Amino acid sequence: MLIPEKLKKGDEIRIVSPAQSMAIVSDDNIKLAKKKLESYGFKITFSKNCREEDLLHSSSIQSRVDDLHEAFTDKNVKAILTSIGGFNSNQLLSSLDFNLIKNNLKILCGYSDITVLANAITTKTGLVTYSGPHFSTFAMQQESEYNEKYFKKCLMEERGFILESSETWSDDLWFVDQDKRDLKKNKGLQILNEGEAEGKIIGGNLCSFNLLSGTEFMPDLTGAVVFLEDDDMVGEDFAREFDRNLQSLIQQRSFNKVRGIIFGRFQVSSKMNLEKIKYIINTKKELRDIPIVIDANFGHTNPIFTFPIGGIVKVMAQKGNVELKILKH
Repeated sequence: MLIPEKLKKGDEIRIVSPAQSMAIVSDDNIKLAKKKLESYGFKITFSKNCREEDLLHSSSIQSRVDDLHEAFTDKNVKAILTSIGGFNSNQLLSSLDFNLIKNNLKILCGYSDITVLANAITTKTGLVTYSGPHFSTFAMQQESEYNEKYFKKCLMEERGFILESSETWSDDLWFVDQDKRDLKKNKGLQILNEGEAEGKIIGGNLCSFNLLSGTEFMPDLTGAVVFLEDDDMVGEDFAREFDRNLQSLIQQRSFNKVRGIIFGRFQVSSKMNLEKIKYIINTKKELRDIPIVIDANFGHTNPIFTFPIGGIVKVMAQKGNVELKILKH
């Protein structure tokens, strides 16, 4: 486990677009995000090709690879923050120089499709990467304190920390209308299977993570506590889509050595209520003897915490009480 140096005030953060182009982010939100990160004392720079856009709303494979390589080798850059998620980070994997990355350890943070890139880098290099806010996430003006709190805890502080639930959550188009928010009371973490576990964190967005199956970039799940969330892109059929994605992961060779699962909160449009979730989990005999917790603050609702892929977490889920503690990050 190779842990990159923590961020401090004055450090430079490079914004890259390994999935969708930053061209889809409004100029107003780019300005807001840059201003927010600069208020922490960071210097924000943008990769050469982060706004290049093709028919798939990304830049070319070579442009994205070049931007990542340049960000890792630039001695002034201390962290790499993805601009936004997307669909095609897996296009880059066979072109990345993993020795270059291993010889230039630094923070890489993002979520959604960045799950592919982050887990592949951790698998090939041993570098701890991070699931957390995109650059564009920092444009959020309401309900942003939680995001910022855990971004700092994970990327700026050395000591371990507990992943507490937020007081509210939302699943709205805040990036379209900052004043039209729908904040809901957070009921907190819920236990599906009781138990305790400690292990390395693997995972992120489930449908993106499964793109690594059968490749050299797929992490070994032995001893892992798997963090999983899934975004709703299929509407009424979400439960079936989620079920088969989860089944695909369970059928990985090393899944029988998984120590626990933490599920991020589902989107409202998925219509995934507790009854559906329990039903799906109960159909999987492989999940009966490991702790399972749902409704954690990560995924495609807001707010989200930052967590280390390749880091260590301790899960305690007993008698209705849950504690998730990040031990190494």
